[in-house]
Amino acid sequence: MSSTQHRDSRTAPPDLARLKRKVTALAVAGALGGFLFGFDSSVVNGAVDAIGKQFKLNPTLQGFAVAVALLGCAVGAYLAGRIADRIGRTRTMLVGAVLFLVSSLGAGLAFGVGDFMFWRVVGGLGIGVASVVSPTYIAEVVPANVRGRLGSLQQLAITLGIFAALLSDALLADFNGADGASRQLLFGAEAWRWMFLVGVVPSVLYGVIALRLPESPRHLLAKRDEQGARAVLQQTTSPEDIDDEVRSIEDTIKEDRENARKANLRGPVLGLQPVVWAGIVLSVLQQFVGINVIFYYSTTLWNAVGFKDSFAISVISAIINVVVTFVAIAFVDKVGRRPLLLGGSAGMVIALAAVAVSFSQAQTGSGGAVTLPNPWGVIALIGANLFVVCFGATWGPLVWVLLGEMFPNRIRAKALGVAAAAQWIANFVVTLTFPPLADLSLPLTYGLYAAFALISLLFVFFLVPETKGVSLEDMGGLAFGPKARKAAKEAAR
Repeated sequence: MSSTQHRDSRTAPPDLARLKRKVTALAVAGALGGFLFGFDSSVVNGAVDAIGKQFKLNPTLQGFAVAVALLGCAVGAYLAGRIADRIGRTRTMLVGAVLFLVSSLGAGLAFGVGDFMFWRVVGGLGIGVASVVSPTYIAEVVPANVRGRLGSLQQLAITLGIFAALLSDALLADFNGADGASRQLLFGAEAWRWMFLVGVVPSVLYGVIALRLPESPRHLLAKRDEQGARAVLQQTTSPEDIDDEVRSIEDTIKEDRENARKANLRGPVLGLQPVVWAGIVLSVLQQFVGINVIFYYSTTLWNAVGFKDSFAISVISAIINVVVTFVAIAFVDKVGRRPLLLGGSAGMVIALAAVAVSFSQAQTGSGGAVTLPNPWGVIALIGANLFVVCFGATWGPLVWVLLGEMFPNRIRAKALGVAAAAQWIANFVVTLTFPPLADLSLPLTYGLYAAFALISLLFVFFLVPETKGVSLEDMGGLAFGPKARKAAKEAAR
């Protein structure tokens, strides 16, 4: 080899395609926690009526049996950041996988409503852990210019988990609703039990993958393992950029340690920093629009208003949810977070208002059967699925992207844990209140969700800045709150 050829080989550009593939692979693997999150939180959809009959539950207790897992989610989310900082991101993923596994076995073999709810709480702890550690891991291992797109993989994994849960529920119940969920299958166990036992498979898969993932470079540098951090960065960063990346992360870690007394969430706005409140409100609004009513109660809901193919409708909604998530993945780093959130909120207001009006036209026939006369049944279906489209393409994935990137480094893990805990508490409130609200008035219920969709639009417009392209190290300089709209305009220029 000539000296010229040798020099050219040394100065050849890095294999950017290989780096992109590796970054994407790490993001996909990290997002698998979202699959378990979606699966475990939605698998109860097909089982809820059968569980109510099996354990002779009234509507309020049945709603609590569904919602109680969300209390575990809140606790798991709150603790996950602290656990991840102490033992690392990948080991925390393994903890989540074990909790999922134990919950799947326990819920599927439950002998009474009490132990069923206990095992659901255990599963909720795993969901809460995954909901925090997955976006944190993805945000810390991928470059800023693709963080939005790859961060959206978390929501895509959630939607795939929801789809897998609803499809497996439908197949096990033979698409026959509560009657099908009560039928006996292998070893004499009812179909609803197998709906939970199926969760053993993705739990084991997630645990195996967690054991093989490299640790977050930021966590390794925080533990003074520079060699390990550089080894990970070699898989995700161009060689000429590694030194700068290490210095940048080390500088922020040093600054965080020097300002440890400031590394808390307390601030001037009702005791918390504005950015923390922004994360909490975004999380709460994501749930208060009522999206999980579709994925927890849709089979029961469509049965209640006279649709015979309720399982099929639920599966179709889950498919739509998966497909539209690709819209967010395609546009989040091109269009930005704010425009997509604003458009999604506007669409949700219209869709939910249409559903509310449709349910106001419901008629009760002989024997107490409730039906939606034409064209209101079709309008209700279109409105519900338009709602799924608007949510799945915007608020579903983008809130998780924002939560993974909006907080300054020194408080990210803690703040993300608090925001995720708030999200699960809000989810619990919506899930618990839907059955009594639906008994009272479906139009009122969906009108309330439409009102929260309108609030979400106003909140983003006035109080949330654009975070597209901002590095995690610079996130602390963004203004959340009354100055956010001005900051967004300046960033757009």
